[in-house]
Amino acid sequence: MTDLWPRIEGLLRQAGRSIERPARYLNHEWGCTYKPEAPYRFCMTYPDTYELGQANQAVRILCNCVNAVEGMAAERAFLPAADMCDLMRKEGIPAFSLESCAPIAEFDAIGITLPHELAATNVLEFLDLAGIALRAEDRGEGDPMVFAGGPCAFNAEPYAPFFDAIMLGEGEEMLPELLELHRSMKAEGATRAEMLRAMAHMHGVYVPSLYDILDEVEAQERGAWAVPRYEDVPAVIEKRLWDGFAESDAYEPMIVPYTEVIHDRFNVEVLRGCTRGCRFCQAGMMYRPVRERSADNIVSAVCRGLAETGYDEVSLTSLSSTDHSQIEQILRRLNRALEGKGISVSIPSQRLDSFGVEMAELVAGGKRGGLTFAPEAGTQRLRDVINKGVTEDDLFGAIDAAFAAGWRRCKLYFMIGLPTETDDDIKGIASLAQRAYDRAKKAVPENQRGNVRVSISCALFVPKSQTPFQWDGQITPEEAKRRIDLLRRSVKYRAVDVHWHEPDVSLVEAMMSRGGRDVAEVVEAAWRSGARFDAWTEHFSLDIWKRACEECGVSMEGVAQATYDTDYIPPWSHLSAGLFVKFLQRERKLAQQERTTPDCTFDHCSACGVCMGLNTEIQTQEVRHG
Repeated sequence: MTDLWPRIEGLLRQAGRSIERPARYLNHEWGCTYKPEAPYRFCMTYPDTYELGQANQAVRILCNCVNAVEGMAAERAFLPAADMCDLMRKEGIPAFSLESCAPIAEFDAIGITLPHELAATNVLEFLDLAGIALRAEDRGEGDPMVFAGGPCAFNAEPYAPFFDAIMLGEGEEMLPELLELHRSMKAEGATRAEMLRAMAHMHGVYVPSLYDILDEVEAQERGAWAVPRYEDVPAVIEKRLWDGFAESDAYEPMIVPYTEVIHDRFNVEVLRGCTRGCRFCQAGMMYRPVRERSADNIVSAVCRGLAETGYDEVSLTSLSSTDHSQIEQILRRLNRALEGKGISVSIPSQRLDSFGVEMAELVAGGKRGGLTFAPEAGTQRLRDVINKGVTEDDLFGAIDAAFAAGWRRCKLYFMIGLPTETDDDIKGIASLAQRAYDRAKKAVPENQRGNVRVSISCALFVPKSQTPFQWDGQITPEEAKRRIDLLRRSVKYRAVDVHWHEPDVSLVEAMMSRGGRDVAEVVEAAWRSGARFDAWTEHFSLDIWKRACEECGVSMEGVAQATYDTDYIPPWSHLSAGLFVKFLQRERKLAQQERTTPDCTFDHCSACGVCMGLNTEIQTQEVRHG
């Protein structure tokens, strides 16, 4: 493979300080795996800068899985920052992998994770910089296969034309199997079309080119937007689940970067899945069922990982780590093992109803930064609508415990624009935060009360596929701004800050989240007009997206804001997270009735369909108590 390092090094030297954070482009960090002798080469790509992508756990896990296969090498690639992209184009240097500095176009296959809706134009920026045709239909026999996966794959249609195949679900087994199929068929001289047809037979793999896309009227009549062109191609693609998670080694080799990255610490995934059942939460729906790793496994992985990397912080990651049935045992054992070493243990996902006095003492050892709790809504009525499953007493109990244990700052996370929300719910956010502040002040010594801070962080509700709220529209940006202004006016305490996510950005997110194949045309048009790094405030332009929508005849507001009955067939109906449609319909009806559904790891089965449909089961280490 071509070694681009001499040209890259020359570019970095020539540009000097005009290149932001040049360490992003340096290879052979501590702990990286480099297999130059492997005949089959795969490049795992995160469509944003190094400091974001290197912290992504999926990139780390999947590279390790592929590198464990004999004869296969997995390398990493990240989208260069905007300044570097421009310089590389000017100098004719294509996108490259990190380990071998090889052109992306020389790899056998490329995997691009789709982490969030605003990464869509970055996918095209990366492919173009690599010299690879943007659309799968324009790639030839000698071009690499381009695969996708990740959260946004569960509505893959806005990305579908750009990928040869898209993986739904967990990739630990699926990705190596897909690459092995490609490797063997390529060695046999199979055509690209033959390979794609074979890939479509794999559980969890969606090959968009093998489906015809219907218009909305016909889709509602036939019950599907995507119709297979061949009888042997599945009408519905179900997610792939890795049943081996709970028993697998929690230790995952980790690279230590040359430059600071976000979440710059050692990470251990303690459990996978969440069945709390928040009706807006896509992750909670698509990663079911719950599977826990054992305390012995986790403690061993933490100690080994810290010794090998030198990090002074470890994070116990999952969607809801404090729900782990052995979490208190895990924290006690880690605090004993790490005592006196200056190492802190953090839990990024803390449930209000499982964060008591004992948990407050165990989390983070002697380190007290800020805590984040997510009530999500300002009133109990609306928390019942979204099935949050927490009360004011849960919040105040957590605040009492945390501030008595030494914390002085707390962030409360809410969503604005949730289905059925009223102005009273908005005012309820202010009231709840101010009462939380009052409780926090009472919990600390009088001479420290001036240090107490509570902040409100608000995101605009974005309806997500595979959730009970997938049929509910987003409020308009104008209405969102009115509600934010109402919230700001309702907060009377100077020590309570209000922060919010820009509604214009959320509008694009909602279009991408709910859109069909026609939105892919918008993505390409927006990229050709200069859209890239849309998740970065300084790069985002709503005007570019609006012009792209006009050019393609797509109503951004129509896609994002329309509300449907539950018999409406959405554009992702052929892609399944394993949930029964009847379950999603029932949950939406219960939301409208302000009724809750219990977590099935604490209570009875909620008949969501995942365990039955995917032939799996909940795997907890001990009985959970909720």
